[in-house]
Amino acid sequence: MSSIKPLADRVLLKVLEQESKTSSGIYIPETATEKTQKAEVVEIGESEDIKVKKGDIVIYDKYAGIQIKDGDTEYLIVKNEEIVALIKK
Repeated sequence: MSSIKPLADRVLLKVLEQESKTSSGIYIPETATEKTQKAEVVEIGESEDIKVKKGDIVIYDKYAGIQIKDGDTEYLIVKNEEIVALIKK
């Protein structure tokens, strides 16, 4: 998906899959879980206001962005201000 380059203050995110089972081994069906809000930063626009970099794991607004699917992988293009937190590794 590196052929997409976000413009201005936009960021391309790869949505991270949610765990499908609990720590005790119980499987959780997709219908019982909400959409994850964690993603990895894949590409960033050219704005100097963007504080994240490629490879960062972030949390974004629940209804943010434009969805793009590439096979089984889900991507989002979001505005910089729709990223609400950076997860430290």
